[in-house]
Amino acid sequence: MYSLVSKNLPKSIERSKKELLRQFIRKLANKTKLSHPMDGNTAAAHIAYGLSDQAFIYPITPSSPMGELADMWSAQGKKNAFGRVVDVTEMQAEGGAAGALHGSLSAGGLSTTFTASQGLLLMLPNMFKISGELLPTVFHVAARAVAGQALSIFGDHSDVMACRTSGFAFLSSGSVQEIMDLAIVAHIASMESSIPFCHFFEGFRLSHEINTIETVPYDQLHQLIDKDLIEKIRKRGLNPEFPHMRGTSQGPDVYFQLVESANKYYDNLAEKVQDAMNRVAKITGRQYNLFDYVGAKDAERVIVVMGSGASPIEEVIAKFGEKEKIGLIKCRLYRPFSKKHLLEALPKNVKRICVLDRTKEPGALGEPLYLDVSAAVKELGIEVYGGRYGLGSKDFTPAMALSVYENLNQLKPMNNFSVGIEDDVTFKSLKVGEEIDTVPEGTQQCMFWGMGSDGTVGANKNAIKIIADNTPLYGQGYFYYSAHKSGGLSVSHLRFGPNKIDSPYLIQNADYIACHNTAYIHKYDILDKAKKGSIFVLNSPWNSLEELDKQLPGSMKRKIAEKNLKFYNIDANSIANQVGLSGRINMIMQAVFFHLSGVLPSEKAIKLLKEAIVKEYGKKGQDIVNMNHKGVDHSISNIHEIKYPKEWTKAVLEEKEDMKDLPDFIRDVMKPMARLDGDKISISKLPEGGFVPLGTSQYDKRGIAEKVPKWDPTNCTQCNFCSFVCPHAVIRPFLLNAEEKSKSPNNFQTVKANGVKEDLQFRIQVSPLDCTGCGLCANTCPEHCLTMTPLLEMQNQIPNWNFAMKLPVRDDLFKRESIKGSQFQKPLLEFSGACGGCGETPYVKLITQLFGEQMVVANATGCSSIWGGSYPNCPYTTNKEGHGPAWGNSLFEDNAEYGLGMAKAIQNQRNGLAELVEKAIKSNADPELNSLFKEWIENFNELRKSKELSGKIKEKLSKNFYKNELLGEIYKKRDLFSKRSQWIIGGDGWAYDIGYGGLDHVIASGEDVNVLVLDTEVYSNTGGQSSKSTPRSGVAKFAAKGKNTRKKDLGLMATTYGNVYVASVSLSNMKHLLKCLVEAENWKGPSLIIAYAPCIEHGIRAGMITQLKEQELAVKTGYWSLFHFDPKLEQSGKNPFVLDSRKPSGNLLELLKHETRFASLMSTFPEEAKIKHKQLQDDILKRYETYVRLSQKFEAKKNKKKK
Repeated sequence: MYSLVSKNLPKSIERSKKELLRQFIRKLANKTKLSHPMDGNTAAAHIAYGLSDQAFIYPITPSSPMGELADMWSAQGKKNAFGRVVDVTEMQAEGGAAGALHGSLSAGGLSTTFTASQGLLLMLPNMFKISGELLPTVFHVAARAVAGQALSIFGDHSDVMACRTSGFAFLSSGSVQEIMDLAIVAHIASMESSIPFCHFFEGFRLSHEINTIETVPYDQLHQLIDKDLIEKIRKRGLNPEFPHMRGTSQGPDVYFQLVESANKYYDNLAEKVQDAMNRVAKITGRQYNLFDYVGAKDAERVIVVMGSGASPIEEVIAKFGEKEKIGLIKCRLYRPFSKKHLLEALPKNVKRICVLDRTKEPGALGEPLYLDVSAAVKELGIEVYGGRYGLGSKDFTPAMALSVYENLNQLKPMNNFSVGIEDDVTFKSLKVGEEIDTVPEGTQQCMFWGMGSDGTVGANKNAIKIIADNTPLYGQGYFYYSAHKSGGLSVSHLRFGPNKIDSPYLIQNADYIACHNTAYIHKYDILDKAKKGSIFVLNSPWNSLEELDKQLPGSMKRKIAEKNLKFYNIDANSIANQVGLSGRINMIMQAVFFHLSGVLPSEKAIKLLKEAIVKEYGKKGQDIVNMNHKGVDHSISNIHEIKYPKEWTKAVLEEKEDMKDLPDFIRDVMKPMARLDGDKISISKLPEGGFVPLGTSQYDKRGIAEKVPKWDPTNCTQCNFCSFVCPHAVIRPFLLNAEEKSKSPNNFQTVKANGVKEDLQFRIQVSPLDCTGCGLCANTCPEHCLTMTPLLEMQNQIPNWNFAMKLPVRDDLFKRESIKGSQFQKPLLEFSGACGGCGETPYVKLITQLFGEQMVVANATGCSSIWGGSYPNCPYTTNKEGHGPAWGNSLFEDNAEYGLGMAKAIQNQRNGLAELVEKAIKSNADPELNSLFKEWIENFNELRKSKELSGKIKEKLSKNFYKNELLGEIYKKRDLFSKRSQWIIGGDGWAYDIGYGGLDHVIASGEDVNVLVLDTEVYSNTGGQSSKSTPRSGVAKFAAKGKNTRKKDLGLMATTYGNVYVASVSLSNMKHLLKCLVEAENWKGPSLIIAYAPCIEHGIRAGMITQLKEQELAVKTGYWSLFHFDPKLEQSGKNPFVLDSRKPSGNLLELLKHETRFASLMSTFPEEAKIKHKQLQDDILKRYETYVRLSQKFEAKKNKKKK
């Protein structure tokens, strides 16, 4: 049993021993109420699965886990509340999911779906149809910001508010527990009213928050459902035994009347919802109302709000309510909006109301909820004010809630305000005071500073489950992620305590802080939120006081001493390397947490942690389990308590970075955001429209790698392979002359350059602070000239990199289209936020080295838009002329059309320039320019030549344009002389699924655009869901039992148009890749390049360091085929289809065992694995035979003609 006298128990919890005991006894006594830690998505999915026949799903962050869970449960054979396994179907897009759902409802099905943001808007047309036909269903929505000036995957109410006229009822949940309970209400009320429901809760803030809640088992759900009612729903479905017609076309004579005929269904809907709430309360003991009031009975100032924003307001009321006469109304049922129930909830003494909306409606008199409340209380003489908060998951804290009440207390309260930001443009933001501590008494608050993909977040989720399941404590977990992919910052916010915790904001006062990466101690104010006397654990190689005194920044030493922190150090990376975990320190640090925090007795905690490791990693193999167990065993004995001197309170502070010479955007926006101070940036500092200058990523300097490559020139052949494959452009070749060499740092070792006539020196240089440490370069080097070396030993390379970056770019000494020559071109994609070892970025980087200064890019939403366009980091940069890729992102589904629109607009403008030039030629406006103008017209669509002529024409025009009005007009359009290289870039989820219709139309148009499909074979950005590119037997989310169908052959389909250049390429064959990219750009028509891009979602057992060898094996076994289809060949009488792969050889099973996405099927569903892996082998052979036939077919035709 849980020990209530643990000597390590924190004081904050020690004070609450009696309460702990009461909680524990209550849990033991009440067996019908099952308490479990889970996140909001799981809570919603649990109910949706229990009360549905079918689910039609499509991934979109942050709602994807709901669909993933439903698919997994279905694959496992889990039965719903009716004793049936739910049929789960993944569709090609949200619009498809809504269409299929509509069809299912029309046939009498009980169906559901899960979505967010743009996904919900794509469902909107069907939402009108579903409500118009009075079909009961529930859409569970992890409410998320709708992309405007930028994409935001974070939560607010803008998506659901955009759908409020759809005829759906809208029910809002404000906590994880409410999600569980109100999901039931939504399903019951929908079935009983025939009105479809949108059940929504904030994305991430609630969808991903883990909390201890009481679940409702399916046997209790079953009791709430009227079987006769379900039978009526079934009988309303389309059935040829009892046929009827629906969905007709109507004229103006009856359409209006039929719209109004549904009024009676909505008129009594509020009462039906309240009735459902009452019935749910009988089995849960938790009573909800359409509008719930909290606060003083005689409150004069009341806030009305929906969603999780109510919790911090409620905490403020608990602290000040009776004294200040303040109150809160939680709006649960937003549509239909019940004036009656709102007025019943309002205290009689209310003088002023403030309505807070988590959305913005530009141009309106106020936001939606504000307008509804204003209309409802219009006749009562109550003053109503409105404000906005929390857009894009902006934290909403008790201090902000208090400022809203203080505003209501002003003589003239501000209306239409914002809270939580500084508006120094329109001056409509409230001033917020110091943060106040309102979390429940006895709550222990912990912060873990980890790195994306190091397992910290997963381990902390396990910690919550272990504590909640084995102690009477409640738990809450929320996880902050930076915009970078794996390797980016993650901060886990965990709370534990004897009382229920609903504090939906980041921790302000931490009892325990752990920093898992030494790079962070110089970048972030790790200890800003540390309480006095709290615990601080650092993972570093410095176990002695002397080392720490030397390495820690003065500001950190001061805070440690001033706050009297209990300071511990552990070298977790060394332990991980010793046991074979190589950087995966999560379980080691978790063991340290349990040992030091005292939340559980140490021995028991370690036992439970080991059990969690088996559950978490069992499917990855016993060796992974054993290594983690060893890591845990070694952890406790390697914790070092640091007894620091009092003198640390006077530690010398580090010099502040000199930013006076930095660009405004870097100084005012990027640097504060990099310090996690983005919330403090005022509106006036931010460029309007969300525009970002190029090249900002060079200022990031994350320094996150454990090891970086060290170059040994002894055997270097100067092949430049290392630079070619580097995902982040952090290792590059440089050429320098004797004078430059004489000015280089002492350790700037060089060798004589090969293949050049000039007497130049050659060097491979790495940027230690930009490297992610993936090791791909070292693993690719044919002569083993690169050694992965600890970052701390490579600090002397930072000045070398800075020196190298000032050297002239000698990009004209080798053929640009060669492997070696391409790498002397400055990469115009550098230091992106991609994962270490990313399979996507090398392709895009190479394209920028070939065509970057003339590129225009339309990028589909997905991984490539996140590593390539996360504000404020722009990895695209410019060359020495200031030219570089012009990059834009629209949506996920419309990228091909977006790129086509770009190309058409640019072509139209260039045609206009050509018309002016032709007039100038005819009028002989400038005889000196005429020959250049004529040559330009002849080479109008030639990329390289038009660029060359552009420079010559601009030079002459700059001297003569003022002499002639026509030349003046041409001079204004001089930037258009150079032909653009239009690229449309995206992943397989876009190209194969949601965007396929648009992609097909664009390549069929014949326009001169280049399409690059970065084929990871899963939806990488949303967590690894199955796409039509996923091969048969591949395990992915939405395909838990392995995909049942073969991979879609997108390339082969595109060849049927005949005029599309198509290529299937792999980084493992660099010559073929280069050849195809150049041919695609040179083809005056559409091109489609499909590039194999290994991803961390594949689970390559040896890590992404081996992804290039994995590609080689994929090509060798025929898993990935190389070919190109060149319409030019057919024009010259040759076969346009060229198979560049050899006949499959080697052992496919060897490849499959290397990757968890295939290997896991062998352990979870071994019989399925045998069948589907054999089918995959057959698919590969059949595809190869098809390609062989195509490559031989043309010759057969020619021979037939000769006969």
